[in-house]
Amino acid sequence: MKALVLASGGIDSTTCLAMAVDRYGAQNVTALSVSYGQKHSRELESAKAVAMHFGVELMTIDLAQMFAYSDCSLLKSSDKDIPEESYAKQQEAAPGPVSTYVPFRNGLFLSAAASIALSLGCETVWYGAHADDAAGNAYPDCSESFVDAMGRAINEGTGGALSLVVPFVTSNKAEVVRTGLKLSAPYHLTWSCYNGGDRPCGKCATCIDRAKAFAQNGVSDPAMTY
Repeated sequence: MKALVLASGGIDSTTCLAMAVDRYGAQNVTALSVSYGQKHSRELESAKAVAMHFGVELMTIDLAQMFAYSDCSLLKSSDKDIPEESYAKQQEAAPGPVSTYVPFRNGLFLSAAASIALSLGCETVWYGAHADDAAGNAYPDCSESFVDAMGRAINEGTGGALSLVVPFVTSNKAEVVRTGLKLSAPYHLTWSCYNGGDRPCGKCATCIDRAKAFAQNGVSDPAMTY
């Protein structure tokens, strides 16, 4: 079997890539990285480094124009600052999707991935959504109901040729890290921080969640030590 893995360069997608390579072999796995107008290129650079580590082909596509009118704080097109607090605190002030939610980004990514995967002769598309991101509807396109709907759409829209694999949709980030540690995932190559720079800021919500996930596994975050 062959697999296409959405690869952001972060913890979740890197763990999925490790799982797919372990299951199918590097020669049967393709990683897909997406430029969507994000404020920095660090995650794209990390996706490339992770793909090289595993010895898998990396494809990169540019979908930035799709979000040209969005005021999401994660994008170059926005003048909003990226919040320096946890998702929970952000939602206390404003329930629902957080300011770093890129409108239907994952729906668009998965649609593109399905088209490419079908052309490559893959049987599965892997996506690293996990339960923490969906909590409180912070990122509605990470929820279990969204994943179920997209899985059905991809299967139906490809005549049953493709299946969506989302191994962590009911797991928290600590469980994602636990799985990756067992597979020796190259977390030292990953980037999660919403800000660019030489080192993670340690203050944005994804940095906070990442630090907590490693701490819950009793290990230090290698991105903070390299």
